[in-house]
Amino acid sequence: MKNNINLIVQDKSPKERVDQFLAKKYSELSRTRIKNLIIAKNLKINGKFIFDPSKKISPGDNLIFTIPEPKKTLIKPYDFKLNIVFEDKYLLVINKPAGISMHPGAGDYDKTLVNALVSYDKKNLSNINGETRPGIVHRIDKDTSGLVVIAKNNFVHEILSKQFSEHTIKRVYQTLVWGKLRPQKGKIQTLITRSSKNRQIMEVGISRGKNAITNYKTLIVFEKKKIPTFSFVECKLETGRTHQIRVHMSYKGNNILGDKKYKKKFKKFKDIDKNVEKKLINLKRQFLHAKTLGFVHPVKNENMEFTSNLPEDLENIIKSLKNA
Repeated sequence: MKNNINLIVQDKSPKERVDQFLAKKYSELSRTRIKNLIIAKNLKINGKFIFDPSKKISPGDNLIFTIPEPKKTLIKPYDFKLNIVFEDKYLLVINKPAGISMHPGAGDYDKTLVNALVSYDKKNLSNINGETRPGIVHRIDKDTSGLVVIAKNNFVHEILSKQFSEHTIKRVYQTLVWGKLRPQKGKIQTLITRSSKNRQIMEVGISRGKNAITNYKTLIVFEKKKIPTFSFVECKLETGRTHQIRVHMSYKGNNILGDKKYKKKFKKFKDIDKNVEKKLINLKRQFLHAKTLGFVHPVKNENMEFTSNLPEDLENIIKSLKNA
């Protein structure tokens, strides 16, 4: 069943984007969802379908905004043990291991976090983000480990989405990059857009893209005779763009260890410590971990913050570098 909302723009209303106008009227809906609904042919202005969320409205405009009933989830369960950090009747916080995708997609349909969530408790997952993404409020990459929050109902999903879109969520990552960052702490602020040469990766945009801000500080510099120079870095996100930290570290010239998409060719290091070399060769994913996740509970209105330790594969590399 669809919910049709009929609105007349008042004479005193200033000219503004239609998605902003609707977001103010319906604060329970995230602006991201409003944008997606508009793009998906759910808005008429003066009897004509509008697909552009940035369309400016004028006094006297007649808006008909349709909020369709969410689709039912048809996902194959996956018997996978979830590492649940926190759970109540409203949400879950999960420490996701590297190697598992967040939701079904190209080439990976039935062994994702979503499939595992359906196996765990399919009746208590939000369903407003599409039938292949129940519960998924935000994403981290398949080969990134760390904390993610899962919504158990649509109300909770909308409130969490709003916090993400307003950039009030606390997200801190740890990463190991080649070389030394200069300066060793600071703020990276660029546009990020999809690469025109390779649609699977993102890049820093000159005149197009979305604003992306990463605050970083170097925690340890490993600079010894028998190892290449590495920096163990903490990154705090102000925005959450696709591959943001990976793109920003590459942009600085300090690519993340193990990153197969954003990598540079490094010369073989002579006389390298054999234990370190073995650890570096055996790392099968990027050294990137979502360590801290903080948000306001959508129902209890309490500040919540969770942390997770580096997984064993990453911790072993840090230990080997310290001991080299």
